[in-house]
Amino acid sequence: MLAAGTERVAVKVLVLGSGSRGNSILIESEGTRLLIDAGFSARELERRLRVLALAPEGLSAILITHEHRDHSIGMGSFARRHGLPLYLTEGTRRACADLLEGGERIHLYRSSRALLLGSLRVEPFLTAHDAVDPVAVTVTEVRTGYRVGLATDMGTPTAGVVHALRGCHVLILEANHDETLLRDGPYPWSVKARIGGPHGHLSNRAAARLAGELHHPSLGAVVLAHLSQECNRPELAREEVGRSLAGAGYRGPLLVAPQEEPLEPVLDVAECVRSSAGPQLSFLLR
Repeated sequence: MLAAGTERVAVKVLVLGSGSRGNSILIESEGTRLLIDAGFSARELERRLRVLALAPEGLSAILITHEHRDHSIGMGSFARRHGLPLYLTEGTRRACADLLEGGERIHLYRSSRALLLGSLRVEPFLTAHDAVDPVAVTVTEVRTGYRVGLATDMGTPTAGVVHALRGCHVLILEANHDETLLRDGPYPWSVKARIGGPHGHLSNRAAARLAGELHHPSLGAVVLAHLSQECNRPELAREEVGRSLAGAGYRGPLLVAPQEEPLEPVLDVAECVRSSAGPQLSFLLR
């Protein structure tokens, strides 16, 4: 249940970009700005923040979900350049040793143990992915209870993942590939097997099932992320997941995160929740 007076607290979700060539998402509230993943170069992260009228120095921390370069490549240089604390699991720290120079302010975290970063409570949980120590996260604004779930890079939505994501007001879910496009695509069969396997990436069909299972009356927005450039199309992902959500009674926005530029609009969580409950699908920009 949301706390009284939630309309006075703005919780915003800013997707800097998502796909096979880079991922980074920012969640902010009450002066806390948490960057989740840094899958672009430091210079490119700075450019994308400028597009959103944000200064890197205004960020509070960076949290990395796993070591794959499309989530981590810019973390060391960006953290050093702007003096930002860097949150990693021990396994991810070891796997990303070549991106670190020793001057970073590193804080180790563990899955299933919550972190309190300013006004945001971060709860990491394990995913089924072929990385050393992969996690997804939910981020809750402590005063209002508004909750954002971010889950990409997983071959299987395990029972633990489903449990952790229940009750989120905004969901950012992987819809990596269309199964037919993956089968007929340009990758070697070994790569296709890895992507479509239980520790690879979610297909549109699997994302649709997961989204339908996670629907609830206060779900305000769904963002599809980490689409494959070679093996997916935004319209295919939107159609498959949208069909499932509509069947569950969802009336809010269904967006697809782009790779090349930040997602517009910036999502105001409170406004998303209000709008999805109303007769029309409209939501406020920042």
